[in-house]
Amino acid sequence: MHSGKTVFSQIMDFLPLYEFHQCVERYQGNRRVRTFSCRDQFLCMAFAQLTYRESLRDIESCLRSMNNKLYHMGIRGTIARNTLAKANENRDWRIYADFAQVLIHAARELYLNEDFGVELKDTVYALDATTIDLCLSIFPWAKFRQTKAAVKLHTLLDLRGSIPSFVEITHGKIHEINILDILIPEPGSFYIMDRGYLDFARLYTIEQSSAYFVIRAKKKLQAQRLYSRPVDKTTGLRCDQTIVLTGPNVAPYYPDKLRRIVYYDTTTDKRFTFLTNNFLLSSFIVAQLYKQRWKIELFFKWIKQHLRIKAFFGTSENAVKTQIWIAITIYVLVAVIKKRLKINTSPYTMLQIFSVTAFEKMPVYQVLTQTEPENINQQNHNQLQLFNF
Repeated sequence: MHSGKTVFSQIMDFLPLYEFHQCVERYQGNRRVRTFSCRDQFLCMAFAQLTYRESLRDIESCLRSMNNKLYHMGIRGTIARNTLAKANENRDWRIYADFAQVLIHAARELYLNEDFGVELKDTVYALDATTIDLCLSIFPWAKFRQTKAAVKLHTLLDLRGSIPSFVEITHGKIHEINILDILIPEPGSFYIMDRGYLDFARLYTIEQSSAYFVIRAKKKLQAQRLYSRPVDKTTGLRCDQTIVLTGPNVAPYYPDKLRRIVYYDTTTDKRFTFLTNNFLLSSFIVAQLYKQRWKIELFFKWIKQHLRIKAFFGTSENAVKTQIWIAITIYVLVAVIKKRLKINTSPYTMLQIFSVTAFEKMPVYQVLTQTEPENINQQNHNQLQLFNF
């Protein structure tokens, strides 16, 4: 695979380019394009994500400084700030959304048997959303508040490998609960949600799809207890009950029985009340499943800190969605490389290494595993030390 290729080229070799070209053809991305193809656009934006570029001018300057290596990186077109800006503005963002889904499917297969902290064979998802703040005068289409703009990144995270299986990008005014209307539940899967998604009509749709949910209950839940199960209070459990809803505004929307579990977390000194439609799992496993929901919070924090999705290279909706989807593709690509090369290096460390070795001609496996430099003692003790490390 190496054969004198740059590290960046070796990273891009993990991408399924045949499927990429299919996505381009689906939306006629290269129609009337002569010199700067969709592949060139993707590679430039991927380079920006991997090397922490801050602007289009930054991308242009860095790539032009390595002009003699661009061909070997797979970039055939001429790098120009205006050309890249127009590509982001005009080429359909769905090209990169569809391609990200192709890579997500491959990554989920690689992490199919990955341990996620709970002994459960079924697929478990965490559903949540994060807000990316924008300037209203620059992004007027991203409606959020009267003096503020934003986009929301609605994500369904597969907890095995922390791979985003479903992503929807909307403007800030769209409430998270509306995403349940376009989500197609998988029979037998578990959906872990915070109480912001508590809508019994939509939860009943999940129940009728033969899927399961675990969600936090609100404090003033009108319900009647039918019977209780014994619990081991040393584990933090306080009760495990079968209930039916009694409130006139909620009972008609969820006519079946529900399971209510109360758990006390000693580390945070908080009581949590969970609702689920699964009556087979132990109550402690249900509580542990909800605890794993925090992985999606870590996912949002990680991509905001280590990928370029807070400062955008374009101001249109198409440019913003293009950049976010390419960032998600890079996140999944790093996960794929980590699994296929069977290395223990964290994704954060991998990105840091890629950022400084993109133009090096070394095997990517060696770059990621050779973490300690050779111990060569070249200190001259007669020389004054300016910095004492």
